[in-house]
Amino acid sequence: MSSTRSVLAVVVLVPALIALALWAFVWPNARLAPRDLPLGVAGPAQATAPLRAQLAERGDAFEVHAYADAAAARTAVEEREVYGAVLATPGGPKLLVATAAGPSVAQLLTEAVGEQAGRPVPTEDVVPLPAADPRGSALNSSVLPLALAGIVIGALVTVLGLRGGRAVLAVAVAAAATGLVAAALADSWLGALTGDWWAEAGALGLTVLAGAAAVAGLAAVLGRAGMGLGSLLVMLLGNPFSGVTSAPELLPEPVGVLGQWLPPGAGGSLIRSVAYFDGNAAAGPLAILAGWALAGLTLLTLGPLLDRRRAPASARRSVESVAV
Repeated sequence: MSSTRSVLAVVVLVPALIALALWAFVWPNARLAPRDLPLGVAGPAQATAPLRAQLAERGDAFEVHAYADAAAARTAVEEREVYGAVLATPGGPKLLVATAAGPSVAQLLTEAVGEQAGRPVPTEDVVPLPAADPRGSALNSSVLPLALAGIVIGALVTVLGLRGGRAVLAVAVAAAATGLVAAALADSWLGALTGDWWAEAGALGLTVLAGAAAVAGLAAVLGRAGMGLGSLLVMLLGNPFSGVTSAPELLPEPVGVLGQWLPPGAGGSLIRSVAYFDGNAAAGPLAILAGWALAGLTLLTLGPLLDRRRAPASARRSVESVAV
C-alpha cells in the first residue's frame, strides 16, 4: 500500500471507528425509557382496573402481567418474570421491586407508580442488592473487563499461532481461570455477588469463553478480519448494548434485544440470575452463551483444515508466478 493510501486509510478509518464507538456507547444511554417493561399488577380485577388503565395510557412503556394475589406477584418478582408489581390493598396501592434486577428500574417504577397514584406509594424491596454493593456497581462494572478478557484471550491464541485442539484447550482453560479469579474478587473479597460461588464462577467463565471463542474462531477462518469482527461484536456492540447498567427494556429498539444475543448482554443476565435470583431466568442467557462458545470453538477446530486447503492454492499461485 502506498504512503498516500496509508494516510487516507488512517484519516478515514479512525474517525469512522470513533463515530461508531460514540454511537454505540452514547446513543442508547441518551434514549433510555421503558419499552414493554414487564410489570405485575395483583388483586381483584375491579380494584386493579383503574391502575391498569392509567398504565395503558403510557403506551408501550409497560407490559402488564395480572396476578391473583400478592403471593403470586411476589413469586413473579423473585423469579424474574417481572421487574416489580403493584398490589391493590385496602389502604391503597403497594409496590414490590427488586433492586437486584436493576436499581435504575426500581427507581423508575417507584416514580411511575407514585405518579399514577398521585402520592408516594409504600415500596418493598423483594430482592435487594447486597449491603456491600447497594448500587450494583460491581456487576455494572464487570461487563467491560469480561469483554476485554475474552478479546485478549482470543487475540493471544491467534497471535501465538495456536491451532486445533491446543487452541481450544488454551481458550477454555484461560476462560475458566478468569471466571474463578472474578468470582474470588466479586464474591469472596468484595461481597458484591451473593449467590452460589461455583455457579457465579461458571457464569463469569462462560461469559469470557463465549467472547474469546468468538474472537479466536472468527480469526481462525477469516484471519485478521475475523479478529476485528469478533472484537467489534464483543466490545463495540456487545458492551454498550448489554443493558447491564440499566435494563434491556430501557434501551432503544432493537438494541435491547440485540444486546441480549451477544456475549456481554447474555453474560450480564446470567450473572445477575445466579448471583441474586437463585438461577431463575438463567436458561435463556445460558443457552445463548453456550451457543457462542460452541460455535467459536467449532470454528477454531476447523482452522487447521482450512489451512491445509489454502496451502495447495497458495502453492499453485507461487508456481504460476514463477512460471510467468
